[in-house]
Amino acid sequence: MKRNFLTLLLLAACCLTKAQVTPATLSDRHAMVRVNEQKQYMLLPIQEKAEMAHIRVIKNNEVVQELNARLAVDKVDYFVPLEINPKISTLKSQPSTLLDFHFNGDRRTKGALKELACWREMKLSDTFDTQNRERFRPLYHHTPVYGWMNDPNGMFYKDGVWHLCYQWNPYGSQWENMTWGHSTSRDLIHWEAQPAPILPDALGTIFSGSCVVDHNNTAGFGAGAVVAFYTSAGESQTQSMAYSTDGGRTFTKYEGNPIITSNVPDFRDPKVFWHEASQRWVMMLAVGQEMQIFSSPNLKQWTLESHFGSEYGCHGGVWECPDLFELPVRGTGQKKWMLVCNINPGFIYGGSATQYFIGQFDGHKFTCESRPEVTKWLDYGKDHYATVTFDNAPSGRRVALAWMSNWQYANEWPVKQFRSANSIPRDLDLFVSEGETYCGVTPSEELLPLRGKPAKQLSEACEVVVNVKGTCDITLENTKGEKLVMHYDAAKQTFSMDRTQSGDVSFNENFSCVTTAPTHGQIKQLRLFIDRCSVEAFDADGHMAMTNLVFPSEPYNQIKVKGGKATIYPIG
Repeated sequence: MKRNFLTLLLLAACCLTKAQVTPATLSDRHAMVRVNEQKQYMLLPIQEKAEMAHIRVIKNNEVVQELNARLAVDKVDYFVPLEINPKISTLKSQPSTLLDFHFNGDRRTKGALKELACWREMKLSDTFDTQNRERFRPLYHHTPVYGWMNDPNGMFYKDGVWHLCYQWNPYGSQWENMTWGHSTSRDLIHWEAQPAPILPDALGTIFSGSCVVDHNNTAGFGAGAVVAFYTSAGESQTQSMAYSTDGGRTFTKYEGNPIITSNVPDFRDPKVFWHEASQRWVMMLAVGQEMQIFSSPNLKQWTLESHFGSEYGCHGGVWECPDLFELPVRGTGQKKWMLVCNINPGFIYGGSATQYFIGQFDGHKFTCESRPEVTKWLDYGKDHYATVTFDNAPSGRRVALAWMSNWQYANEWPVKQFRSANSIPRDLDLFVSEGETYCGVTPSEELLPLRGKPAKQLSEACEVVVNVKGTCDITLENTKGEKLVMHYDAAKQTFSMDRTQSGDVSFNENFSCVTTAPTHGQIKQLRLFIDRCSVEAFDADGHMAMTNLVFPSEPYNQIKVKGGKATIYPIG
């Protein structure tokens, strides 16, 4: 992945200043530190097993930022940068910074507050080292440069650039401090990190949402303005908006926020799109265990149109991250609407997953064509959640990305510098099987140019194409005896993936599993995308998708195929 503003060389010794912090301890939970040096960052030492500490950044007696971090008690896992003096400033000399720390947890078992490791290890610096040292960081999947990532947000295409925002914690590799991170790409594969576009404010942290390109200036921010919608997660969850007039690089928050409120606790994840037939904007909101549909002529004033979901599909957990769009049905000349509903928990193999519904939408109400008890899963692996699609994609494409993890163990990946990745991009359409309409999932065309010349040996980043001849068994393994086993049963029309012996499965009891998917017909060719910590399997005709994480102690370097022939394409 390219790095621009976050890309930094290894820190030279002269760039770091040991903070020599001597905290003013005001109680067994409260301390303050005055920073007078004009360095850009305070590098905070993090210990993931520590209790959360609350930090207030104070300048000129005003709180300019608040965050939570697991400050090191007796061991440092990694550092994160807290910006205390912006690099771009009109001031020749900026005011000193007062850092106000409040610690949670029982300090009696950890020793005196002033003896904590965090005070000894804090560093002042003008740079932050983001060189990748993680053996499980993917080579061709999007990941945050550092820190935690979950749901993809605010995805849109404009002026030849794909924009991907995401739920991000800049102050640790576990969930906390939700804001939007931002990456851009011209090919959906190689991503360049950008500054965070929307930061927490008085209304709360920044939860999931979407962006649209307002071609016709319906909101009055200018033709072609990018308008973002997100959940402000404060005491209650409310919906807010921001707008960009520079193509999505920077955003200005709307002065009338919040734009929609509710007394329901789980009220979030606005997904907005333009409905051509009604000439209005439509917003999908996840509300408890249903979706609510709103409409607006101008993106500012919203009217509740209808509800969907109280009797349909899976209700094992909270409904989240909705999407709604129209897709062509293969071979029919027809189009139908697909409503995406991510749910946590409730998946048949445990934890979080993406279900969907097929039907019709008239600008006011979505009507599902299947029986209420029918549940359709977009991906049958354990690690495919928060699926949403890009706004304004070229050529009428419907391109989706997912968060490649599961809430059962998302905070426990065996990594430190970053945590979580996105799936490969996928193009969606519809197909019919035995009287039911299903979503077709095909790896996006941008992945084809990544293929290197066919190789004889498996590599840590590659695509494997298997031409299948009836029932087929595929095993990926390494010299440590770790293996990932896949089985296609032609008679039963099922595909399974067994990761019980795939490598490190010990970090969470829910990780070791076998997942099985229906194939809706015979598979003639399988496409397997392997990338250090993940394997994504697709029927080449788009009738089946399965995404699972793996953490082998060394890369899989052998493949055994029974009932087919494999071609290995390295991806460098």
